[in-house]
Amino acid sequence: MQSKKHKNYMRYTIKDFKKEFNTDAQCVRFVFINRYGKDYECPQCHEKGKFYLIESRKRFDCVCGFTTSPLAGTIFHKSSTPLTLWFHAIFLFASSRNGVAAKELQRQLGVTYKTAWRLAKQIRILFAQANDPLSGIVEADETYMGGQRKGKRGRGAENKTPVFGIVERQGRARAEVVENIKIKTVQPIINSSVVKGTMIMTDEFNVYNRVKDNGYYHQTVRHGVGEYVRGLVHSNSIEGFWSQLKRSVSGTHHAVSPKYLQLYVDEFVWRYNFRKQLLFPLMLATAVKPISTNYGRTFS
Repeated sequence: MQSKKHKNYMRYTIKDFKKEFNTDAQCVRFVFINRYGKDYECPQCHEKGKFYLIESRKRFDCVCGFTTSPLAGTIFHKSSTPLTLWFHAIFLFASSRNGVAAKELQRQLGVTYKTAWRLAKQIRILFAQANDPLSGIVEADETYMGGQRKGKRGRGAENKTPVFGIVERQGRARAEVVENIKIKTVQPIINSSVVKGTMIMTDEFNVYNRVKDNGYYHQTVRHGVGEYVRGLVHSNSIEGFWSQLKRSVSGTHHAVSPKYLQLYVDEFVWRYNFRKQLLFPLMLATAVKPISTNYGRTFS
């Protein structure tokens, strides 16, 4: 799956997928090997490489009688949906730049909408954001998500959900759905997510007035007077991220409930952060880990 060909051309096609994951047995073996290793030592008899697959139960038994379930604790745990469909859904997520709607999964996989929605929700858990702080030149900005409504747009718009984001120039992004865009909400996020002494670029919105006081260099671009770039000072990277997020949500999902918006934000932050890598192997490598090690709150 990570052959030289794939690394060079950043391609993993449906032919590759069907060759590697055509049966549930192939899928569960992949989970077992990537979670425990091919020569997994039995905790009971301490022999290595003596486990064999019980296909009907999706488990592995040692010759001594010890049993282990490689799916326990993962997004696949206690699911009656065939693993081939789970893996196919992950493949579709990895192959799409703009995300995959539950209705599309329903059509592609031939499952009910309820099953497709659950698959998508569980897969999005894999996209939980890391807590590594950002550095270099960082841009910070906010946006508002929600359906198109008459009236004021942007800051102060009613019935919209605010999202605050930070992006490294040529690097990673972080974003979180927040209750409001106020200094007491935004500044703690910056403090916990950006290395002190970093240069932070924002617009002139007064919510960023405390950035410099908290140990950062701060430059502003004055959008209110039509200024969008002043040498290295701009917020084009974060605005580009917002544009991709909004186009994807609008074009693929049309509308997202505020209750689940963070999962969608996490997904597109993950896509942005790994945009130069082959996504399918990364997603599978994350999927075989227990959920408790995958998913935590973004800014804590």
